[in-house]
Order: sequence, then C-alpha cells, then structure tokens
Amino acid sequence: MRKNIFMSLSTALILTLPTACNNSVKDLTPPVISDTEFLPADCDIYYQGDTLTVRFSCMDDSELGNFNIEIHSNFDHHTHGTSAVDCNEDEEESNHQEKDAGHENEHEETKGGWIYNRDYAIPAGRQDYTAELQIPVPPDAVKGDYHFMLRLTDAAGWQSLKGVAIHIENPKHAPAGSTSLQ
Repeated sequence: MRKNIFMSLSTALILTLPTACNNSVKDLTPPVISDTEFLPADCDIYYQGDTLTVRFSCMDDSELGNFNIEIHSNFDHHTHGTSAVDCNEDEEESNHQEKDAGHENEHEETKGGWIYNRDYAIPAGRQDYTAELQIPVPPDAVKGDYHFMLRLTDAAGWQSLKGVAIHIENPKHAPAGSTSLQ
C-alpha cells in the first residue's frame, strides 16, 4: 500500500513539474495600433520640403517592442490591404483617358521616388506608447502618390501593420498660407 501511494505521489510530481517550472505565459496576441488621432491620414497632401507629422498610440497585452516607418512610392497604384481608400479616383480616370488618347501617364515615366525606412525603439517594459515625430519631406522628392507604412512589433515578435495613402505635391500647387493639408 505504501508503495502504491509513493508511486502515485511520484507520478503526480513528475506530471506537474514541467507546468510548475514553466509559469511564464506566452504572448499570443499582436499589438494594437489605435486609429484615434492617427497621422498621417489617408489622402493627406504634403509638399516637397514640407514636414510630415506622425502621431499614433499603440498598446500590447504584454510588452511593446519597436516600430518601423516606411514611405515608398505608389506610382503603380499597388495596395497593401490595410486601407480600402482610393484617393485618386478622379485622377485615375483622367490618366486612363490620357493613355487612351495616346499620352503617357507621368507616373509610369517616373522612376524611383522618395524612400524612407527607419526603425524606432519603444522603451522596455511599456504596454502602451504614444509616438509623435516629424519626418522632413525632401525638397527634391518626386511628386506623386506614396504609401506611409507603420509596422508595430511587440516584444514577442507579433506585428501589426497600418498603411495609408499620401500624396507629395510641388509647393507651387500649395494653397496660399498652407504647408500641408491634414
């Protein structure tokens, strides 16, 4: 009888030992990017030499890690699936009519464009964070459509993505007294 009790206790101890040693809870949830007061907004217009304001709040159930901001041309009008907004419906219709009339679309002739790509650290141990920064638009940035991409990663490696469509324009097209439309 003593032998059976000892065997039962030994078996119970062996079965619970891995659980007791592994008391850390795995993070299985990606971080959240708040849409409230997110800048830039879809269809915002910025001008060559202007400053692009970035503002967003984010949170995670365990711990935030870092974020990356990428800005790249959208001259080919590709999508990233994070926004259904089409800022250029009238412009696209006009461009299709020009092509049908034998004129080339100016974006198809334009190569390159402005590329911005930078990682930013979030202080360790934070579950919520508000970022606000200014990104200068180069004075020689090729005018046209761009994507602003925010990639937020938590400490466990989960990632959330938010993309918005923005437009870079020549300053001579700016309304009087304005530097950007937000």
